[in-house]
Amino acid sequence: MLSWRGFSGPGAVEGPVCLPGRRDSSGGAESEQSRDIKTHFRVCRFIMETGVKLCMRSVPVATACVLYHRFFERVSLQDYEPYLVAMSCLYLAGKVEEQHIRTRDIINVSHRYFNSSSAPLECDKEFWDLRDSVVQCELLILRQLNFHVCFEHPHKYLLHYLLSVKSLVNRHAWSRTPVTETSWALLRDCYHGAMCIRHIPQHIAIATLYLALNSYGVELPIGEKEWWKVLCEDVTKEDIDAVISDLLQLYDMEAKCI
Repeated sequence: MLSWRGFSGPGAVEGPVCLPGRRDSSGGAESEQSRDIKTHFRVCRFIMETGVKLCMRSVPVATACVLYHRFFERVSLQDYEPYLVAMSCLYLAGKVEEQHIRTRDIINVSHRYFNSSSAPLECDKEFWDLRDSVVQCELLILRQLNFHVCFEHPHKYLLHYLLSVKSLVNRHAWSRTPVTETSWALLRDCYHGAMCIRHIPQHIAIATLYLALNSYGVELPIGEKEWWKVLCEDVTKEDIDAVISDLLQLYDMEAKCI
């Protein structure tokens, strides 16, 4: 088991962050699966917030989340410290997407995440132990994923779909509604859970755009095919509904994690 003792926040324990058992509405103890899902949600939020503070682009942050979810597809949350894995995923994602991030920066930003009022870590034994743990965990992730660390993301598809849909809408109506911003926000939220690896990229992109358009009541011209069928031939309404259902469950999870 990898240990991570450098932070006094939620990650300052040996082994994973375990949430206390709760009672659900039926009076039973909260299931281990439910606790794990909440932990993954919180850790992915950590990845995204840390990525922003490190000035990482959207795609490297998305890659870090996918690495994290892929890793825990193969191993038990009870065996590894999730925040250490998250730090290593950020480090590895920077290499994969050619936006290299120094381990020192990752460690210091992560340290401030859990200890907002503290000074940066000194380059002492504690720091070097943390650095060694991040590097060792990176190698573990690579082995678990069989070095398959390059992924196709929905980002490029969503960009293409937005440009195509924008050309079909009155430009004044388009400028009055934040469809673009909402679509990108919905896409980012998909990476908080494993839905980002359960659905294919094109379907996620279509579903986030579909939800954004419906949210603001933006109607597209009616043709022989539905607009989403024109943009992506293999997507079905069931595929779109499945992505939206998973996304809405993530928002419900967010409310429970507050």
